[in-house]
Amino acid sequence: MKTPTPAFLELRDLAMGCTACRLAETRTNVVFGVGDFGARLMLVGEAPGKNEDLQGEPFVGAAGQLLDELLAGIGIERRDVYIANVLKCRPPGNRDPRDDEIDSCKGYLREQIRMIHPDVVITLGNFATKLLLPTEMGITRMRGQRFEWWLGATLIPTFHPAAALRGRPRVKEQMQEDFALAASVLEERAAAQPESEAVQTRLGLS
Repeated sequence: MKTPTPAFLELRDLAMGCTACRLAETRTNVVFGVGDFGARLMLVGEAPGKNEDLQGEPFVGAAGQLLDELLAGIGIERRDVYIANVLKCRPPGNRDPRDDEIDSCKGYLREQIRMIHPDVVITLGNFATKLLLPTEMGITRMRGQRFEWWLGATLIPTFHPAAALRGRPRVKEQMQEDFALAASVLEERAAAQPESEAVQTRLGLS
């Protein structure tokens, strides 16, 4: 596991004391993110729920268990990825994030992605997908695709785990397909890396 840089720790500390929007008044904990700073795969959700707000960690309830299962299905452990949300604080009653809250918080996510620099980003649900692509198209039409994205990363939209927990087995199957797509992209990039390094060596760039 790669150690976070001082700049990343400074960003986390800044988020922990953030009062930029109304959610600072009702939160229990800031849920900054968790995982490997050197992760090749990053997952981006919507916002903390009740359990996440209490524990200060994203995806720790039933949705988190499903996320762990989806990762295990492609041979990856939770500790080897980085998980964050669009919002770092829980909206009261788990309501949808509001535009001004997203605007106040999105800079933290942008810097997390920039500093971690993952190969693949999976967006979980509409809010994360519409922020990061951006698009107005719903997640049902966006999922199952790969998009070449910022900083050379590949972005893969899928459903939020909560959608699969509402008794819709097909959603879970589609999420499994999307995670398998992410795994194939990671394999592609890993296979291409030695070739890229060899080219750099020949050109005297390494």
